[in-house]
Amino acid sequence: MNNLFDLKGNVVVITGGAGILGRGIGGYLAEQGAKIVILDRDEAAGKALVGDIEGRGGDALFLTTDVLNKEVLEKNREDIIAHYGKIDVLLNAAGGNMSGATIPPDKTILDLEIDAFRKVVDLNLFGTVIPSMVFIPELAKQEKGSIVNFASISSLRPLTRVVGYGCAKAAIANFTKYLAAELAQKFGSHLRVNAIVPGFFITQQNESLLLNPDGSFTDRSKAILGHTPFNRFGEPEELFGTIHYLISDASKFVTGTLAIVDGGFDAYTI
Repeated sequence: MNNLFDLKGNVVVITGGAGILGRGIGGYLAEQGAKIVILDRDEAAGKALVGDIEGRGGDALFLTTDVLNKEVLEKNREDIIAHYGKIDVLLNAAGGNMSGATIPPDKTILDLEIDAFRKVVDLNLFGTVIPSMVFIPELAKQEKGSIVNFASISSLRPLTRVVGYGCAKAAIANFTKYLAAELAQKFGSHLRVNAIVPGFFITQQNESLLLNPDGSFTDRSKAILGHTPFNRFGEPEELFGTIHYLISDASKFVTGTLAIVDGGFDAYTI
């Protein structure tokens, strides 16, 4: 039997690919033989990542993008096709949060900054919807096109403070299921859509919420770990296997799923 996890020669596009999670995933998939396209706003970080991948014998391309600008993404698509000739996988990893869309302990929902809330929803939700629309035509041409969206544990459970981010990620979970059925019915069963649901990982985005200036855990971290059976935060490399599975033939009959990687957080009640 063929290796169901074989990714050699697959062209994988990663939006937000220069971020902590995207960077690790891109490097791992390159080691598995995939050709990696890093789409990000941070040109320095993106080019550094390409240099690192190529330095280890991998094949990678960086393109500056704006996941909220369809014309920019369409130009990215043209450049990718000119360089690699095809696109097999889209990982919608772009996203983020901002302080105005959160509710700290000393404030209430009445203090929510609507403009900030809107920006967070735009970046996370529309920053997933628009790239999907742009790249679906190319993915549909392949015999095993796959989209993996990045949801969050806040997609499943409303968390305190991160109201904007949670609402946006909950919408991504819904969009993932919708798009899976839409594409299967109108483009064929070879085109699949799933989402990975990371639990708590320390990233640039949440570091100030989870770590004190001296590196110790905040009260919020302690509450999270107290509700996590593994009693620790996740490491970026612990997402790699799930991503690998979702974009390979090993999950050929899997679409519309939310793959939770959270150390048991969602399963635990008391």
